This record gives sequence, structure tokens and C-alpha cells, in this order.
Amino acid sequence: MYAAIRGYALSYLSSCAGRIRFLLGTPGMVALDLDATLKGLFQQIVQHLENIPKPQGENVSAITCDLSELRKDWLLVLMIVTSARSSINIRHLEKATVSTGKEGLLSEGNAAYNWSRCVDELESQLSKHGSLKKLYFYHQHLTTVFRNTMFGPEGRPQHCCAWLGVASSFPECASAIVPEEVTKIGRDAVLYVESLIESIMGGLEGLINILDSEGGFGSLEMQLLPEQAAVLMNLTSRLPIPSAKSPRGMSGFHLPGYESYPENNSSIKMLEAAMQRLTNLCSVLNDMEPICVLNHVFVLREYMRDCILGNFRRRLLAVLKTDNDLQRPSVLESLIRRHISIVHLAEQHISMDLTQGIREVLLTESFSGPVSSLHLFEKPAEQHTGSASEAVCNWYIENIVKDMSGAGVLFAPLHRCFKSTRPVGGYFAESVTDLRELQAFVRIFGGYGVDRLDRMMKEHTAALLNCIDTSLRANREVLEAVAGSMHSGDRIEREANMKQIIDMDTVVGFCIQAGQAIAFDCLLAEAAGAALEEGAPLIHSLLAGVVKHLPDAIPEKKEIRRLRRVANSVDVVSDHDSEWVRSILEEVGGANDGSWNLLPYFFATFMTSNIWNTTAFNVDTGGFNNDIHCLARCICAVIAGSEFVRLEREHHQKQSFSNGHVGETMDSEIQNHLSAETSIKSTMQLFVKFSSGIILDSWSEINRSHLIAKLIFLDQFCEISPYLPRSSLEVHVPYAILRSIYSQYYANSPSTPLALLSVSPHHSPAVSLAHASPVMRQPRGDSTPQSSVNDSGYFKASVSHNQDQLYETSSGSIRSIDNKNRNVRRSGPLDYSSSRKVKFIEGSTSGSTGPSPLPRFAVSRSGPISYK
Repeated sequence: MYAAIRGYALSYLSSCAGRIRFLLGTPGMVALDLDATLKGLFQQIVQHLENIPKPQGENVSAITCDLSELRKDWLLVLMIVTSARSSINIRHLEKATVSTGKEGLLSEGNAAYNWSRCVDELESQLSKHGSLKKLYFYHQHLTTVFRNTMFGPEGRPQHCCAWLGVASSFPECASAIVPEEVTKIGRDAVLYVESLIESIMGGLEGLINILDSEGGFGSLEMQLLPEQAAVLMNLTSRLPIPSAKSPRGMSGFHLPGYESYPENNSSIKMLEAAMQRLTNLCSVLNDMEPICVLNHVFVLREYMRDCILGNFRRRLLAVLKTDNDLQRPSVLESLIRRHISIVHLAEQHISMDLTQGIREVLLTESFSGPVSSLHLFEKPAEQHTGSASEAVCNWYIENIVKDMSGAGVLFAPLHRCFKSTRPVGGYFAESVTDLRELQAFVRIFGGYGVDRLDRMMKEHTAALLNCIDTSLRANREVLEAVAGSMHSGDRIEREANMKQIIDMDTVVGFCIQAGQAIAFDCLLAEAAGAALEEGAPLIHSLLAGVVKHLPDAIPEKKEIRRLRRVANSVDVVSDHDSEWVRSILEEVGGANDGSWNLLPYFFATFMTSNIWNTTAFNVDTGGFNNDIHCLARCICAVIAGSEFVRLEREHHQKQSFSNGHVGETMDSEIQNHLSAETSIKSTMQLFVKFSSGIILDSWSEINRSHLIAKLIFLDQFCEISPYLPRSSLEVHVPYAILRSIYSQYYANSPSTPLALLSVSPHHSPAVSLAHASPVMRQPRGDSTPQSSVNDSGYFKASVSHNQDQLYETSSGSIRSIDNKNRNVRRSGPLDYSSSRKVKFIEGSTSGSTGPSPLPRFAVSRSGPISYK
């Protein structure tokens, strides 16, 4: 019993030495300018405390030390600061150290004085007041006193640990002639310790959660936002002197410094008290010796570690969802950082690494499957994912990618995010799909969360691609007839055959959904790349550099394929969409049937779908009102991905028929890759050719068949495809028509978009090109108003403009035949300046090998949109 009390007292005094030394070095104490006498006394007190021997288990009772000098020095300090002759009085000491978030210097010194008496005066005290062995019979009352000490307004939580030590003396109260008492009292002692430890850990958890609440550090975050501070500083500089004295500024904002007003003192004091209790409790728990009751050993340090980390995990899962739905990733990240900062505050008083434990919790909540599967790049049979990342990924798949709630989620190319007509849960779609939000998701859950979300989107897209495969098989004979009539130019037979295609509108809907998934994955890859470049720039630059030098051989080696997929997941591959679709088709064994050769004809028949009846172009988003622009993205990616898969399959078939004699050289492998790009390009040109033919053939004064939306759709397709030059559509549709369409769109106010579905020729730019108002004439190089959004999914807005040169094309090299024949287009939808040259046009009926014929429309003074 004596050993337990002395052990706790020695542990407390050891931790008290560091706290007093810290308080003596605070700015408040330094500003007091203590005289030599007080400084010497404080230094002696710290030396007395630091020279106290450390308790070591069973040897506590053998420790002998005289702390009378410590008590004598502390009494001298109290006598000096309470003297009227001293320049430093007791109030000075208290105020100088009370704002540090810890106990004040006087409180720490008084506690050290009292606990020192339990070390060298314990026996004399007990001889006067009785034996502590009798406390067992009052242990229920001890619990009440403990709760007041732990949770009371004037309590000292760090002293609660002292009540644990008395439990070791409880078995001594058992009678030797009654054997049952030993078992009963021992069981009561163990239950008493367990209940007290549970209460202490509950108090520790409560202190952390108080600081982590909106009334704790959250209130400071709300008051001290950097953006708000900047606005208020600018506001203050513009205010006249008299109004600056008011506690409130213009528009109801508080002026800077309002946080220190007297009415906020209560909240600040609450925070200081909570921080003081937390740090003191952690330091005492850290220095506590293990508690032994019979054959049970309780190590409070381990309880404390499990409590802090368990509380962090519970808080993470609790803030993951709000009352309405998913918490915004950026808000979730700030909440996690706030909680971690509190844990770091406690960690300063604990001799253990809690940061590593926090990382383990985040890792467990992001990925808990077998780590071996990560190194093998193989999908395990049963993947166990973290509950937190699983909940977030499921929310994104159900509410954004699949839009199960019917919120009208559409992809906005110009804004690089998804938008919704009504809130998805508690927020609109753009609030949780913005690149900044996705980067916050990546920073929280890391690569494991990205892989999880990417895998779920691949599963969803694989099912949609399977629907394309099924429809190709079901309509194979009809599509062969359609292809024949397209090549022969028999319009009547072509239209008759296209009417026999079954479930076209359904497949178009599936392709749009696949395009939405592709767009979302591209945003996710871009966010992952930005987070990787910020956190590990060397790895990001390494991937970006290596991917440029990967051999373009078909079939690719397994290691090269893995590396390309990793690079694609962080958006350092030039063509993310086709690489992603290619990986899906390779995993599920898609595009393995001859019917996929009919893919361009099948996609061309989409121009006769009923979905165009409700399609209109939206200038604000750069897309269409029903997400039909995602269809272009799907068609582009599926054509390119399926061609790569088909060529690899053909190569494997040749190997199987060659009886093992495979002697292909590197030149032949490179030629295979060049042939793949050539095949992709010719397939896309077929799609553009036959689609434009169907569109123009179906147009008439009576049935316009929504010509404008379809032409803009094809123009966007040529824009986003890395395998086609932007001018590919000009071979079939004069660019002057597209130029006039865009001019009328962008000349109107964005708030009043052009009505497309009206039959009146006054509202149809395709029919009334010659009737456009002369007021709408623009200077040479007429263009659409450029958006400030850079690098959109479809339109790349110019970065700089002036009066003489409205467009500047910026070109760069991407992976192509000679890495020079393609331009990275950053122009608006009308960027065809007189200096632009198209180097790569196949299938052109003009037979021209010089500059593109497009510039003649751009500089023409007599075209349909030029008025002299």
C-alpha cells in the first residue's frame, strides 16, 4: 500500500519537474524580470525535482529520499511573493503563467509540495490518521470522490490516477480464517481498477472531443479564416477613423482583433482549461507505473494509446457522414487535421509515437486487404477494404457516376466537374466533384482510396461495355447491311436497314453513362497526379519521364503494361481515356468478336437516335443539356481501346499458329503500334464521314432533325480525339457553317441560350446563315468569348488575347507516329487562324497536300457571316 502511494507520488513529481521548468521559460515569466533570489530558489526547486529517483517496480519501498529542502524552498518562495516589500507578488506569478494552457506556477508548486509529503512523511501521516487498508470498505464512496475529481469544475483529472494505487492494498483486508474473502475482495479490487481506468479514459476522450468540437478549436477556425482576415484587413483600411472604433465593420463583419474582445473570454478560458487538463492528465498517465492487483497488471500507457487511437477512428467514421449525406472531402480533411493537431498536443507529453498510430488508423480505414496483392498487381479473390474509403467510394458511385437519386448529374467540360440540377444529399454535385475536393479525397485516403474508386468505376464501365458487345452481336447482320449501303451510297437502303436496329436508344444511354464514368475517372486521375506531385514530386517526375520512353510495342510486355497503368492512374499518359478503356477490355476479355469491326458503323447510326430530340448545346458548361457530350468521349475511348485489344489478340493468334517460331524484330513491333494508330485514325474517320453523311442527308426544311446539336457533337468529337486533327470534320461539313453556329451561340447572353428546337428559321442558324443580323459581325478572327477555365475536357480556351490577334495556338508533342504530327490543342471552338496548318489529313477528297483549306473561310470577306 505504501509502495503504491509512494510510487504514484514519485511519478507525479518527476513529471512535475518538466512542467515547472517549462513555465519558468514562458514569455510571461521572462517579462517579470525576477530578482536573483527568486531565480535561485526556482532553480533549486527544479533541481530537487529532477534529482528524485525513478520508481522501478518492486523497489519503490526501498527508495529513500529527503524532500524537506524542496518544501523549505517552496515555502520561501511563497513568503517572498506574499510580502508587501517584494516587487513580484503572488498575482504576478499566477497571471504570467495561467495563459499557457497548463496549470499555473503556483498550482504546480503547491501540488509538488503536497505530493512530496507522501514520499518521506507518509508513515508519520498514517500513524496519526489511521490505516488506508480500511478504504476497501468504503470503495463505493471512493468512486464518488473520484468522479468529482475527474469531471468536477474544480477537479484535477491528473490526480485521479492516485486512486488506482489503493486497490493493491484491498486484498490485505481479507481475513486469514475466511478463504472466501480473499477471492471476493480480490475480484472487487480488479473491478474497481477496471471501472476507474474506464472512467479515466472516458475523461481523456471527452477532453479531446471538447477541443475538437465546433465550440472548441472549431470556433477559432471559424473566426480566423485566412480569406475572412484578408477581406477584413482590406475593409478596415478603407474605413474612416470614427467607424473603425466600432466593434463591427461593414456588412455585419467583425473587424480584425474582435476575437480578443471581453465577451469572448469565457470561450477562451474553456479552451485553456481543457488544454490544461488534457496535457496534465497525459503527462501523469505516461509516468504511471504498472498497477498490480493480485495476478492482474494494468499498464495505463497502453490504455491511453488505445483510447486516443480508438477515439480518432470513431471520430473519423462519425464525421464521414452528415445528417444529409456525405461530408465534403475538403471539410473532412480539415476536421481530420484539427483532430490530429490535438493528438500532437497530447503527444508532446507522452513518450510514445502516436503519429504512427494515426497513420495506421488511416491506412486501415483506406485499405485492409492483403498487402501482398499490391506487389503482385493481382486482384485478390476477396478484397477487404477500409470501411471509411468504402463508404465514400460507394457514395460517389451511387450518387455521381450512377446518379441513383435522379439529381440530374451532368458533366460540365468547361468547369472540369459534375453539376446537378438539385442537391445530391446535402450539396450540389459540383461541391463534391471539383478538382480541389477530389484532391482532398486523395490526400485523406491516398492511393488505396484512389484504387478502390477506380476499381469500382471499372466494374461499372465493364458492365456498360458488355451491353455494347451484346448489341453488336444482336445487330450484326443488320449492321453489315448498313455498312454495305453506307459504302455504296444507297441512302434508301441505308435508312431502311438502320430502322431495323434494336434497342438503339438504350445502348446510347449506356454509352453516355460510360462516358460519364470515363470523365469522372479522368478527374480522379488528375487529382491523384496533383496530390502526388505535391507530396512526392520526384516520383511524379520519374513517372512522367519514364512514360515518354516506354517502348510502343504490341503486344506490350507485362511489366510495361503495369507501368503504363500506374502512370495512367496519375494522369501522366497522353490519352487517359483510351488507356483506361483498354485496361477494362483486357481484364474482362472484351472486344474479342468480329462484330467489333462494325463499331464505327454502329456508332454512326446513333445520329438517328431519338435522344437528339431533346438535345441542346449549353454555352455555360461547354456541353449539352443531356450529357450527350459524354457519348463523344465514350466513342473516342472505345474505338481506340478496342483497336489496341484487337491487334494484340491478332498477334497472339499469329503466335499460336506459328508453331513456336516467333522471330519478330523490334521494327515489326513498332510497325504494329503504328498500324494500331493508323487503324484507330481510319476507324474514327469512318465514323465522322458516315455520321456527317447521315446528319446532312436527314436534314430538310420540314425535318431538320436537330442538325445543329449533331454538328457541334461531331466537332467536339474531333476536338477531344488525340488521333484526329481538329479539321477532320471540315472535309464533310464546311467550317463556315460551324463558325456561324458558334458565333450565334456565343454572341447571345449566356443567361439566355439560343433556342434550338424551334422550327422558325429566324432561330435556326443552320438555315438562316445568310439572314444573320449585321450587328453580329465580328472583326477578323471572329471567335467565341473565351472562358477563363484552362484545359477543359473539350474546349481549350486561349490564355492570351489582344485586339490584333485573337487566337494563339499552342502546340506540343504527344505520343504519335513521329511525336511531331499532332498538336496539343488549347484553342477555343473557332480557333482556325491563318497561320494554322494541318499536317495530317487522310481520306480528304480535296487531295491537297499543302495548307488546310480552312484558313480561307477564316479570312474570307464574302462568306455567309461577313457583311461589307
